[in-house]
Parts: sequence; C-alpha cells; structure tokens
Amino acid sequence: MTPRQFESRYEPAWVELERGLQALDAGKRAGKKPRKPKTGQFPTDANPAPGAARVAQLYRQCCEHLALARERGYPPYMVDRLEVLAARAHQRIYRRHDFGLAALRDLVLYDAPGAVRALRWHLLVVVLVFVLPIVVVGIATWLDPHFVLTVVDAKQVRDFDGMYGPDAGERLGRTSGDDWQMFGFYIMHNVGIAFQCFAAGLMLGIGSLVMIAYNGLLFGAIAGFLVTRGDSERFFSFVVTHSAFELTAIVLSGAAGLKLGHAVLAPGRLTRTQALMRAARDTSPVVFCFFVMLIIAAALEAFWSSAGWIAPGVKYAVGGCCWALVFAYLGLQGRSHDARSARSGDAR
Repeated sequence: MTPRQFESRYEPAWVELERGLQALDAGKRAGKKPRKPKTGQFPTDANPAPGAARVAQLYRQCCEHLALARERGYPPYMVDRLEVLAARAHQRIYRRHDFGLAALRDLVLYDAPGAVRALRWHLLVVVLVFVLPIVVVGIATWLDPHFVLTVVDAKQVRDFDGMYGPDAGERLGRTSGDDWQMFGFYIMHNVGIAFQCFAAGLMLGIGSLVMIAYNGLLFGAIAGFLVTRGDSERFFSFVVTHSAFELTAIVLSGAAGLKLGHAVLAPGRLTRTQALMRAARDTSPVVFCFFVMLIIAAALEAFWSSAGWIAPGVKYAVGGCCWALVFAYLGLQGRSHDARSARSGDAR
C-alpha cells in the first residue's frame, strides 16, 4: 500500500478522531457535556462528533496506524500528524479519574520493558563495551596488583582498601546513622552518572560508549585489586545485590544514549532533528526504567549491602534473586502484550 493509498483509506477515521477530541475538549472547558454548535459551526447534525467510547476505539486504531506508518517509512508529515493525534487522544483519555495510575501501570508493565527490548542491538553493543574492560582489566590487576594505579590513583586505592578491608567493621566503614546520608549520596552520584551516559549519546553515540567503557575499567580495576588483597568475599557480597539494579541501569542509560547518537548519525528519511525527537520519545520509557532502578539500588546499597552483620551467603542468595528478577522483568514482562499489538498491526 502506497502512502497516498494509506492516507486516503484511513484519513476519515483520523478526522473523526480529531472531531471527537475537539468536542470532548469543548465539554471540558465548559465543565459539562459539549453544547450543541451553532449553525455553520463544526460539528454539524449531519456529521455529529463521536462519543467517548468511539474516541477510545479511534485512538487504538490511530496507534496501530502510527506503528504501521513508522514501520513502512511513510512520509514524515504523516507520521508527525499521527503522533500528535495519538498524543492528544492519550492525554484526553487518561487525564483523570485514575490520577494517571492507569498510564503509570502501562508504563511499568508494558512500555518500559518493551522499550528496553526494542534496544536489543544497542544493548548488545553497550554490554560488550562494559563487560570486556571489566574482564581484561580485572585479570590484568589480578596478575599484577600495581596495574590498578593505571586506572585510579593511590588515594582511591587506599580508600577502597579501607572500605572493604578487614577493619571496615559491621557497616563497611560507617555507622548505621550514616545510612540515610549515604542513600541520598548514592542517588545523586549514580543518577548523575546514568544521565551523563545518556546525554553523552548526542556525541554520535561515542560519548556514551566512552563513559560506559570507563566505568567498566574502574569496576574491573577495583575488583581485581580487592581479589588480590583477599577481600573478594566482602566486596562481592557487598555489590551482588544492588548491582543487579545499578549496573543494569548504567547499561540501559548507555544503550538509550547510543540510540540518540544513532538517530543523529543515521536519520534515514527524516531530518536529524526529527530523528532525534523520535529517538528521545522512544527511549523515554527506558529513562524512567533506569531512574527507578537507581533509586532501588541506592536503597539497597545504603541499608542492605553495607550491613556487615548479614552473612555473605544470605547476600548472595538475595542478590541472585534480584538478578533473576531484573532479567525476567526486562526480558519477559509484557511480551504477550507486545505480541497482541503486533498481530493487531498486521491485521490492519
């Protein structure tokens, strides 16, 4: 189907949706049902505005048309029109009564994990860029402990040795009264790193990859050094739980940033501005996802991971459950919803 045939076939439904949204907005401004229009005004009695139920149905059809237009590479003006129309309808339908809880539910259950899976190739690149430096530098530091000084300075080495060494104490270098302070610090620090990785993607994606690689180098150097010092159990039992959320969030931020850089580097039939705006919209659920994960990671790191009185075996067990939960959520959650949406789009 050519773009002209597609538009000719479905434009009546788009116009009807626009008419319904205008009528609903008029009723909202008046604080009551839409009043009957004057003679010559739109809509007319011969062509009445659709009701709320019909608007909801037309909204679902509009979303399907938007997905098809994007997939088939239809002209930007058509895609933009459908995006604006779908956004207006979404805001109108979910504006009240549930105080946004329905939209938040859809975001958590369907949109966020689906958006992450849509970045699978970007994720693959970022995971390789992150994991390879961890392995290489970790092994190099394990073979030669002095290699750690090529990544961090001597003061940082002493700080990490004091945090995870045998003299760290039950709270790994701090008292329980510092937990709330550290909770705030972890949020500011980790969220800052994640958003830097994301925003650095505007540099053709190279910025995100550089930041991800540096974080991999740092983690590998610290891990390798602490293993050589005999502090591996204390270190890995500390990071195993919150790292399920923290490291995953950092990787997600890098993949989202790489998506932005890809849009700037290869916009396709769109202008670079249009491609960047579309990439930003597509990755917005991913941003929500990694932000929430960092909040969870900060809470775990402050109140759970730092508790030296908890046996390492317990932390490993809880950490394994957290890693399984993260992988299950990102890999499986909402797949049936994605399949239904795909079948609906194919049917159209």
